[in-house]
Amino acid sequence: MAYLLVIGTRKGLFTARSENRRTWELTGPHRLDEADDAGMSPVYTVGINPRSGRLLAGTESWHFGPSVWHSDDLGATWSEPAEAPIRFPEDTEASLTRAWQFAFGEEADTVYAGVEPHALFRSTDGGDSFTLVRALWDHPHRAEWFPGAGGGAIHTILPGTIGAGERSPEAITVAMSTGGVYQSADSGASWAPANRGISAGFLPGEEPEYGQCVHKVAMAPDGSFYAQNHHGVYRSSSPATEGWSRIKSGLPTDFGFAVVAHPHRPESALNFPVVSQDVHLPPDNRLGVYRTDDSGATWRAIDAGLPRDPYFGIVLRDAACTDGADVPGFYFGTRNGDVYAATDDGERWHQVAAHLPDVLCVRAAEV
Repeated sequence: MAYLLVIGTRKGLFTARSENRRTWELTGPHRLDEADDAGMSPVYTVGINPRSGRLLAGTESWHFGPSVWHSDDLGATWSEPAEAPIRFPEDTEASLTRAWQFAFGEEADTVYAGVEPHALFRSTDGGDSFTLVRALWDHPHRAEWFPGAGGGAIHTILPGTIGAGERSPEAITVAMSTGGVYQSADSGASWAPANRGISAGFLPGEEPEYGQCVHKVAMAPDGSFYAQNHHGVYRSSSPATEGWSRIKSGLPTDFGFAVVAHPHRPESALNFPVVSQDVHLPPDNRLGVYRTDDSGATWRAIDAGLPRDPYFGIVLRDAACTDGADVPGFYFGTRNGDVYAATDDGERWHQVAAHLPDVLCVRAAEV
């Protein structure tokens, strides 16, 4: 079995391959087009379709603007559709800033894209073209969704569930900054906020119905959720019916951007703390990862193999993932350009790559 790691950076796209998840062959930055105009573009999101094997990369060229590239040979060659794959209808008077997230539906060619400005698109042809999910765009709350510090975007898409025991092909959960968590049980025909229990200290009222700056939501294998908020770490078995509960005990801070759920154990997840909204550095200037194995009741550091010297790079919201293997590997990249992997169920880290450009996103899979 081989493993593929796809790494989007501030200056291009890299891939790494391994047979054993210990030694990796790094390639990149990939030349996406013949003229190499896109090769040094920021790559804000990548996706690996688990059914078709197609890779997707959301790029942003300073000259040509945003686009979506795809590869059907695990990154050896790349193609861009002749027409812009993500386009807003004219009546919206909106234009695409960038794609922030790809997610994949039950059918092999169903792809979702979360974008800036706040919108969800759906593709039924593997990502060659996308259609706006109109009901979310037309939601009456839209006028009160505002950009966070990183922009106003849908950055989390979780198809197939709205809570533990509530799996359905028609279900979908999204999260945005700022706006919060929204869910649909009817394939996106209607949407409701699901933020009860999540605070928004920058808004009047401790727990508004919507408007939270949720940084990332991860889905556990039973359909429950972990969330990293703008100050606040939470878990919920069913956001719509039970709300969210804080799970900070043992973490050095409740601020951060990334959270990753264990692919097989609902009670386990990883968190990547950051000092605060004002200080985007690791706590105590030490690169650290924290893990819970009791649904957030407690957290412990898992930092074996990580640098002991002062470290100043943090992990962004999409720069951490799991490969979903039977014995899962976990991966993350930092703004210092370092990428780490932990196999053997995530207790010891080793370095995959060093000195890359600023890592924006990471995805991994068995191939």
